[in-house]
Amino acid sequence: MSIGFLRAKPRHHEPFWLDNTARNGWLVNFSGSRAATSYSHRTMTKRNIPPRRFIKPSFEFLIEKKRDGGEFTKDEVRYLIDSTLDGEMPQHQLAALAMAIYFQGMSAQETADLTEEMMLSGEVIDLSGIAKPKIDKFATGGIGDKTSLVLVPLAMAAGVVVPMMCGVEHDYVINTLDKLASIPGFKAHLSNEQFVGQLARINGAIIAQSEDLAPADAKLYELRKETGTIPSLPLITGSVLSKKLAEGSEGLVIDVKWGNGSFIKDLEQAKQLARSMTRVGRSMKRRCVALVTDMNQPLGDSVGTALEIKEAIQLLKGGGPEDIKELVLKLGMEIVRLAGVAGSTLSAKQTVERHLTDGSALEKLKELVKAQGGDTTYIDHPEKFTQARHIRKLPAPKRGYVHTINAAMIAHGVHILGAGKSAAGDKIDYAVGVSEIRKVGTQVKQGEPLMMIHYNDESKLEQALNYFKDAYRLAPKRPTPPPLVVERVA
Repeated sequence: MSIGFLRAKPRHHEPFWLDNTARNGWLVNFSGSRAATSYSHRTMTKRNIPPRRFIKPSFEFLIEKKRDGGEFTKDEVRYLIDSTLDGEMPQHQLAALAMAIYFQGMSAQETADLTEEMMLSGEVIDLSGIAKPKIDKFATGGIGDKTSLVLVPLAMAAGVVVPMMCGVEHDYVINTLDKLASIPGFKAHLSNEQFVGQLARINGAIIAQSEDLAPADAKLYELRKETGTIPSLPLITGSVLSKKLAEGSEGLVIDVKWGNGSFIKDLEQAKQLARSMTRVGRSMKRRCVALVTDMNQPLGDSVGTALEIKEAIQLLKGGGPEDIKELVLKLGMEIVRLAGVAGSTLSAKQTVERHLTDGSALEKLKELVKAQGGDTTYIDHPEKFTQARHIRKLPAPKRGYVHTINAAMIAHGVHILGAGKSAAGDKIDYAVGVSEIRKVGTQVKQGEPLMMIHYNDESKLEQALNYFKDAYRLAPKRPTPPPLVVERVA
């Protein structure tokens, strides 16, 4: 089988010459094509871009253009990405540009150009040597969201190749790889060659984002975190799709979450992001479907690392909480339909349900864990996971119904217990977290547990309790729980 890698244009500008007709020191580039280097057993080339004359504008001009609502040309977008990667554009001007984009937005064409240029800023993995459909899944980040742990092996069992690379999550969202790291021996870092080889052998992989893929996005993302521009819809679209398409995916199923547990707080903004992603995906000749889903309470019954792995194992045995079962079913149906494995809605539903109940998806999880060095006996015997030294309930302060839950506050509390990293060198406590979460609409009596807290450090518990207590609001009347899936965008 042929394994291919495309490398985009080396990020050192070709010679530029002064244009005799130019003013204000602008430079002209007469060499507009991108070089391509083959990293496969066969020659791979990028699209041919004819030589053209491009006058390099000043960064100040481009910032002002976007500030005033102007639209960048494809050449200008390319120049900005090249300059970001090369470090030619100063950080203060890049920050000003990000803020201008945040407030003025980008057109559909600009966003598509941005996505393509960021994708081409590094290696692009070629999976054409694998005959099976290649579909990935992405979520904008949610509290208690362990759907990837179920959907990847489920899709693998259905004959779909899932090339999943996980990047950095926002705020206190626990990364899928941090959850998998609770399995002793599991390796998150593979070379691109190992990644492709594993996809060919077993249909799937869940690994850390390769630094070789979309490096321009990595630089922009760090700046966005520091400048408050994370919620920018075109920048989110470009960031997500540039990385996912560089992985070699032919299609993408997107879970756009909205609510107090997501960085997208507004439902209409979530719908706009779903439309932006699917539109840009289609413009780049990729199949793309998005579901807008609720994140105004944690997903499932647990939040943590090992606790969520154990819940995922329950789901792969046909059990688990109803809300996450519903979401797995809906997303799984989209994956198998996008891949062409199932033609109708009924067929897709039957395919997903069959693999969840016949044990084939569970076997694929074990296969994936084994391929990446993990101890599969933890999948067979979840009781082997490290247990917290202490478990205590969070008592309901009064009788009533759970009216609202602030998922972000629960995430903060779990982070304080030790389930997340505050700095690069921090160690994760895989035993801690919360379980048996009482959901919106549940009736409780005074003193009954709203959740069970798993902890190892009393001092950390005291800090976390403040967040857990503030997360719940009880009311005398039963509220109407919000719909889990709000909208489908295709």
